[in-house]
Amino acid sequence: MKNCFLLLFISCLFFSCGQSSKSDGKTLTVTIAPQRYFLEKLAGSAYKINTLVPPATSPETYEPSPATMIALGKSAVYFKVGFLGFENVWSQKLKENNPHVSIADCSSGIDLMYDEDEHSHGADPHIWSSPKNALILSKNMLDALVKLDPKQEDTFRANHEKLAVEIEATDSVIRQKLANLPSRGFIIYHPALSYFARDYGLDQYSIEFEGKNPSPLQIKEIVDLAKAKRIQTVFVQTGFDTKNAEVIAQEAGAKIYSINPLSEEWNKELIRIADILAGGQHE
Repeated sequence: MKNCFLLLFISCLFFSCGQSSKSDGKTLTVTIAPQRYFLEKLAGSAYKINTLVPPATSPETYEPSPATMIALGKSAVYFKVGFLGFENVWSQKLKENNPHVSIADCSSGIDLMYDEDEHSHGADPHIWSSPKNALILSKNMLDALVKLDPKQEDTFRANHEKLAVEIEATDSVIRQKLANLPSRGFIIYHPALSYFARDYGLDQYSIEFEGKNPSPLQIKEIVDLAKAKRIQTVFVQTGFDTKNAEVIAQEAGAKIYSINPLSEEWNKELIRIADILAGGQHE
């Protein structure tokens, strides 16, 4: 199945190259919605921004359509997260067959985390869950925009200053909410909040194991851990199965919450997550 997809993907890229000689200069592409949050604030209304991965879709299992790949080939810049598995394949083939498309790596300069439980067995790709990382991510975007359109450098830099203030304010709010927690641990289906946990001194425990559902023994181990550490919060991301999380929450006496780390409302969702951990929001 994966080989078939790869062949389709490569075919789409060649088709894209044959159908479009150059980008229109006014289209930018990001992989996920949180990137769009930052790029819209930096670029303003001068550019059309495409988001590759649709809402409620895991970027780690997403398979692009031919139309999506053609649209990507027409972009002036593709802003990749950096370590989402499919991006490595996309970026290389895009570079080979659409040399007019610049590729900006949003993870450049970020202190990356490596987790043995991450099924990619590489760097944890969820860099956007951290305001600290967001400052670096947005600076990488700024640099790419200035290179693309030097005439608007002053505008881009002014927008970046405003965005940096907003990111720092988000960080400050989260720190206040998480200052005095009864438990600094939480359980989550897919380990998408590793950088968030590192920033704020939290302990993240994943239900998913190496990209797969847990075994009955692993579920028991998580329940025992939750009881021992008095963990009261179980997160499930939008689009993921809730069955195992519901079992764990019930057995551990914890509460289950649906979150969306891929929300385009980046700051509001991170603050909401902090609210839940602090006991200030229960829905």
